[in-house]
Amino acid sequence: MNLSFFDQFTSPHLLGIPLVLISMLFPTLLLPSPTNRWITNRLSTLQLWFIHLTTKQLMLPLNKGGHKWALILTSLMLLLLMINLLGLLPYTFTPTTQLSMNMALAFPLWLATFLTGLRNQPTMSLGHLLPEGTPTPLIPALILIETVSLLIRPLALGVRLTANLTAGHLLIQLISTATTALLPILPTVSILTTLILLLLTILEIAVAMIQAYVFVLLLSLYLQENI
Repeated sequence: MNLSFFDQFTSPHLLGIPLVLISMLFPTLLLPSPTNRWITNRLSTLQLWFIHLTTKQLMLPLNKGGHKWALILTSLMLLLLMINLLGLLPYTFTPTTQLSMNMALAFPLWLATFLTGLRNQPTMSLGHLLPEGTPTPLIPALILIETVSLLIRPLALGVRLTANLTAGHLLIQLISTATTALLPILPTVSILTTLILLLLTILEIAVAMIQAYVFVLLLSLYLQENI
């Protein structure tokens, strides 16, 4: 059976049941449950330090009114981070390479930030559609442009995450295929491509972490505009 490069992005099924939900819940198993050694456990202490540092960085652009979102934003970042990193393991499926999943995360959260702004400060939220000092003839065009740019935000969030992870997975598969094919013919070139593959894997680990952070950071910036 010949597989294409894009078959790795197909959601796996078992008896007609999609396994993507299980793959999304699996990262939560990496979080330890509370025990009597919750404070003295080095792993738990390291995780708590990382979560505290992440939450602090995400809350920097927000005022105190936006700190209510700390749990949602931090949980979302940890979920995306673990799913992205686990997706780099061999023979695994990465749910965040699916645009449908990323849009399901981006659109409701963006809509929540927008509705929060309409409820708390409707005048200022709608005022973003028309910059101050705009010439009268340009008002209709600028309102249309700003409305489109506002509505395209969730699409940009989902497409950015999907495109970056998909491109990285495709590059890894292409170079690994070339390494295997060149091994019996040109061993020296195969060793060089193996080194490139190693460097690319390190780069993809960084991309997986950065994209999770950027996704949540942009949501926090959208929230700051509306509170």
